Amino acid sequence: MDFLEQFEHLNYVHEANYVLNSAREIMFGNSAATSRFGQHRLGQDIVQVIRNPECLDLVNEVLEGARVAEKTVAFASPANGLFDVRVARIADIHSTESLLLISLLDINATQQAEDMRSDFVANVSHELRSPLSTISGFIETLKGTAKNDPPARERFLDLMEQEADRMVRLIADLLSLSKVEANQRRRPSGRVDIIEIIQSVQTSLAKKAKDEEKTVALHADTDVGNIPGDEDELIQVVQNLLENALKYSNANTTVAIKVALENDEAGMPGPVVVLVVSDVSDGIEKQHIPRLTERFYRVDSHRSRNDGGTGLGLAIVKHIVQRHRGRLKIESEVGRGSTFTVLLPMS
Repeated sequence: MDFLEQFEHLNYVHEANYVLNSAREIMFGNSAATSRFGQHRLGQDIVQVIRNPECLDLVNEVLEGARVAEKTVAFASPANGLFDVRVARIADIHSTESLLLISLLDINATQQAEDMRSDFVANVSHELRSPLSTISGFIETLKGTAKNDPPARERFLDLMEQEADRMVRLIADLLSLSKVEANQRRRPSGRVDIIEIIQSVQTSLAKKAKDEEKTVALHADTDVGNIPGDEDELIQVVQNLLENALKYSNANTTVAIKVALENDEAGMPGPVVVLVVSDVSDGIEKQHIPRLTERFYRVDSHRSRNDGGTGLGLAIVKHIVQRHRGRLKIESEVGRGSTFTVLLPMS
């Protein structure tokens, strides 16, 4: 076994690895190192490849006698991100000289997941704290100044009921999102009649539409048959999109639902069912559109909360559509309205 062969196995690990001699010269670099930090030459000083001072301090620390040195380090271009860096002395089977092994583990995905988890917990805590604080304040009032005031009691009880309903909706949406994410990699095994689902949701929201002086018009191709899908999840997709359209559309306007079968959607081979929900509304400014499917993201947080929104509806829609191997497209023009398009493969 020659010098390089003793390190060949490092080409099969995810971490970037360099082997240095006591002069800080690169004796070996694995394929992950080349991918993360760019090309290197054997005999090249490591400082010419990795220019991060914190990382070089760890190398010098081991060169000066430490057995191991490790730290989480933020790298600029070309690596761009956080790495767990570990520098350790190792033996060279071909000589008595000790070598240095630098291992750099990319933890960007782990950090992003942790940041998302922290943000999620903070958002949920905030969303629950508001109605709980409101209910707590009403209880205190009912036990005090409103104790013997029947009209005030009725008003406060109605408001408490609204806040409790808001928490129930939030928890229901959180459970839905959790369930969809848990099944994300598992394709639905059933087949459903998408037009029947739309008609069912349309019927359930008919009173809401009438109360808000709006109408819902469905235009469906007769050749759209059953599609692969989970019935409960697709009901959620249609319900969330239609509820949003009714919520934000202008009075005395029509929310249009169109369903068609297409064969030439880019990136989706075979027949595709295209579901389009359009409204006439104030529209959404372009900078908000890419973030609409983020959890708890709201264009107008005050209006959304007042209308009973949890900020999770479009996140749920996105995950359900992805589970069905489909696509969600959002288009909007300020002053004219918004269009939400769901593409679902027939096979």
